[in-house]
Amino acid sequence: SPACWGGDPAGRRIHRTRRAGPRPRAALDSGTSEGGTAIDVIAAIQANVAALVIVLGLVSLLLVGLAIVQARRTRRLAARFEAITRGSEERSLEAILDAHLTRVHQVVRDLEDAMARTAVLERDLRRAFSRVGLVRYNPFEDTGGNQSFALALLDEHGDGFVMSSLHARNQTRVYAKGVRAGQPDSAMSGEEQEALKAALTPAPRLAETG
Repeated sequence: SPACWGGDPAGRRIHRTRRAGPRPRAALDSGTSEGGTAIDVIAAIQANVAALVIVLGLVSLLLVGLAIVQARRTRRLAARFEAITRGSEERSLEAILDAHLTRVHQVVRDLEDAMARTAVLERDLRRAFSRVGLVRYNPFEDTGGNQSFALALLDEHGDGFVMSSLHARNQTRVYAKGVRAGQPDSAMSGEEQEALKAALTPAPRLAETG
């Protein structure tokens, strides 16, 4: 029955509770329930032993496959390490990498030095006589063969000179006329102009072979 409330002469309420009775049946049967659950799990395992064995076998095969893959990767890594350390007297990887970096820095310095020298050579080559024009002719009727000539020597900028040689039976005369940016500083003969034109004409490029 529910708890009842009573009062005392001073008007205070007194809470009366029932005395504890017997423990509920569910509480008494808790141990039995746990034992039953354990028995059910064992029974389930015994009933599915074959399936568990198959699953464990598949897991084992998977682990074996992963182990094989890892072993191959380890061998490849060892081969790469051997290739890196080949020909080196160092024993630690750090020392080997330091040696390689030192060599790389040295190669970079050598390359920069070579590029600087190449730039100087290219600059000097622009001032070298790289364009040539030659015309041979016979200005006199009493001489045989084309012993006279007009020779034009120019650099990349078209600066240089044209030299003429007039050969006769009794004497040979040599003349030189300056050229600046492809223009002569004095009048030229027809042969000299032809030699200058030949020197100013760019040489045909070789056909690229595929």
